Amino acid sequence: MSRKTIIIVILLAILSLGLIVAGQVFWVRKAYDLQEDQFNKRVFVAISEVVQRIRIMNNDSAATEPVQQVASNSFIANINDTPHPFLLEDLLKDEFERSNLKEDFEYGIYDCFTDSIVYGSRISFKDLNVREQADQIHGLKEFQPDGHYFGVVFPNKSAFILKQLDFWMYSSFVILLIVIFFSYTISAMLKQKRLAEIKTDFVNNMTHELKTPISTIGLSADAIANPSIISNPERLAQYVAIIRNENSRLKSQVERVLQIAALTPNKVNLKDELLDIHLIINNALATFRMQVSELEGSIDVNLRAGNPFMKGDLVHITNVIYNLLDNAIKYTQATPHIEISTHNQGDDLIISVKDNGIGISKANQKMIFEKFYRVPTGNLHSVRGFGLGLYYVKTIVKAHHGKIEVESILGKGSTFTLKYKTAQ
Repeated sequence: MSRKTIIIVILLAILSLGLIVAGQVFWVRKAYDLQEDQFNKRVFVAISEVVQRIRIMNNDSAATEPVQQVASNSFIANINDTPHPFLLEDLLKDEFERSNLKEDFEYGIYDCFTDSIVYGSRISFKDLNVREQADQIHGLKEFQPDGHYFGVVFPNKSAFILKQLDFWMYSSFVILLIVIFFSYTISAMLKQKRLAEIKTDFVNNMTHELKTPISTIGLSADAIANPSIISNPERLAQYVAIIRNENSRLKSQVERVLQIAALTPNKVNLKDELLDIHLIINNALATFRMQVSELEGSIDVNLRAGNPFMKGDLVHITNVIYNLLDNAIKYTQATPHIEISTHNQGDDLIISVKDNGIGISKANQKMIFEKFYRVPTGNLHSVRGFGLGLYYVKTIVKAHHGKIEVESILGKGSTFTLKYKTAQ
């Protein structure tokens, strides 16, 4: 399946799933609003019945608007007389039970002149024998026999309504599982696609790297097979030397791939030596300066670390520096200008290798340290390699409990920064 087809399938799947989620959210909201409306209506009816019963007891005339909703979970009832708190409590519990509203509530009796609460309590249907006084919530005050109105508050109204949405909660949970499974599937599919691309690129690079020595060995073997070569010992020796050298080169490449491919931070056998990073860098520069000079480039050195010492393995740390410098040269199409610097940051030793090469895109920066990964270049193989250099660097740095970071701008160059603990 081509990359374009995969992208189209993923986009259509995401769009479909998004529509399903949006539809679910819409209908859950609709269902919640419907349940809330029914809850409010039942509360209106129940409180209205309480007001009516109180007025019948007191032979009082009915008010035009006895019940009002003042907030999402708060209601007030206008009465012309003062009900006894426990009588009001019993009437409210009775009517709420009849309306199937067995939800904890708070009620308060208010002075209509000062709008202050004079009595309040919290009622729990879980234990009808226990009356929870809400003095800390409402501030229980002395009861005054004046004109009053009472209010009812349902502190857990939203939770009560959500309990009525069992089907919608279940379906939402199922859709959530589908979203998680879908996300995992897409992630796994993209990962497999990327691994397949890495594998294909590795095979192409391996084929390209091995084709030359194999071809050279084949040509030399054909030449040796020619009977006339026996009369020319010098040419025979030359072809034998070519076969030996190319075979050695081939063996070296295969061993290098196998060794690095099997390398992990936990399996690296490291020596614990006191290393001078400045000395390692200067030794590496002696090798690379001539190569850079032939390309008419330059290497700027700025070794400012006051403490350039660290504990580690000389061979592996040297290879790390060699790899970074080698990449800085290989991936520069113009005249190479490389800058290598060191400095201390607290107890850390910072090493930086900066180049003016082709740079690395943001997307590829996340993967360049993975095994066998090379930045895709189509069928071009202008730079040799198997995608193991930076993997090796990252593995060795990690094995030394260090860190490596990269900053790069496509077309302008890259900066690799190493951070190790200094030796005290």
